[in-house]
Amino acid sequence: MKTVKIFAPASVGNSACGFDVIGFAIDAPGDELIVSLTDRHKEIKIIDIQGDNGKLSWDSAKNTASVAIQAYLQHLGIEQGVEIRLHKKMPLGSGLGSSAASAVAGAVAINELMDKPLKRKDLLPFAMEGERIACGAAHADNVAPSLIGGFVLVRSYNPLDVVPIKTPQNLVAIVVHPHIEVSTKTAREILPTEISLSTAITQWGNVGGLVAGLCMADMGLIGRSLQDVVAEPVRAKLIPHFDAIKQAMLGAGALGSSISGSGPSVFALAANTDTAEKVRIAVTTLLTKVGMPHDIYVSPINLQGAKVIG
Repeated sequence: MKTVKIFAPASVGNSACGFDVIGFAIDAPGDELIVSLTDRHKEIKIIDIQGDNGKLSWDSAKNTASVAIQAYLQHLGIEQGVEIRLHKKMPLGSGLGSSAASAVAGAVAINELMDKPLKRKDLLPFAMEGERIACGAAHADNVAPSLIGGFVLVRSYNPLDVVPIKTPQNLVAIVVHPHIEVSTKTAREILPTEISLSTAITQWGNVGGLVAGLCMADMGLIGRSLQDVVAEPVRAKLIPHFDAIKQAMLGAGALGSSISGSGPSVFALAANTDTAEKVRIAVTTLLTKVGMPHDIYVSPINLQGAKVIG
C-alpha cells in the first residue's frame, strides 16, 4: 500500500488590511494527514480523525481533506481509491486556517501519491474546494500561504491569480488564541456591505504599503500598514479584551497587530525574536491577569508551506 504523510501549516488570513486577499503561513501549529492508496475503485474513505474532539465529519463529501482529494482525482480523471487519517494539531474555529490546512494537506498528499504530475501552485483550486465545503466560500488567503508558504497576495479570483510576496528575514509572528469560539459565519455577517470612499482609500493605501514594506524589508512601513479599517472595527467586539491584547502587543514593541482571519485569534508581527519574546510575555501576563485561557504561538514566517514528513 503506497502511503504519504503531510504536514500543512496554520496561516493568518487577511493580515490586517488584506481582507480575503493577503495571508501568511506560520511554522506551528498545523495539521498532519496520512493518505494511502487502496485497490477499492474510486472509494475515498476517512478511517481515523484525532484531535478534533469529535467535531469533524467522517463523511468524505463533507471533510475538507477528502473533498480536496476528490476534486484533484476528478480533474485528472483518475478513479483511485484512498484512505485518510487526519490528526488535527491545531484548534478548530481559531481563525488560523484549520480547514484550509486539512484541505492543503489532502491536495499535496494525493499529488505526491500520483508522482507529482501537477506543480505545487496548480493544487490551489483543489484546496479551495475544501474551503468551500468548510465555510461556503472558496477564498484563498489561508489555503495559498499554507500551500506555498510565506506571504501571498490573491490578486484576483476570476481568473485566479496568486502572487507570492517577498518576506523579510527575521520577521516573526506572535499569535494568541483565546479559548473562545467565534463563528466564521457570524464574523462575516456583521461586516459592512458598503464602505465609504475615504475608508476604501485608507484600506487600499495600507494594502499597497504592506506589500511594499514586505518587498523592501521596511519594518516601519510594514508596521504603519498593518491597519484594518474595514473588518477589525466590527469584529473586535466579538473578542473579549481585544483592545487590551492589541495594546499589550504594540506596547511590547510589535510592528502591528490585528485579528487573524475571522478570529478569535489575534496576531502581531515583530522585527526579531527578542521583540517577539517580549510581546509573548506581555500578552501572557495580561491574559493570565484577566483569567482568559489561551494558547500562544511564536513562529517565524513559514516559507515552505505544506511538506512531506513521512
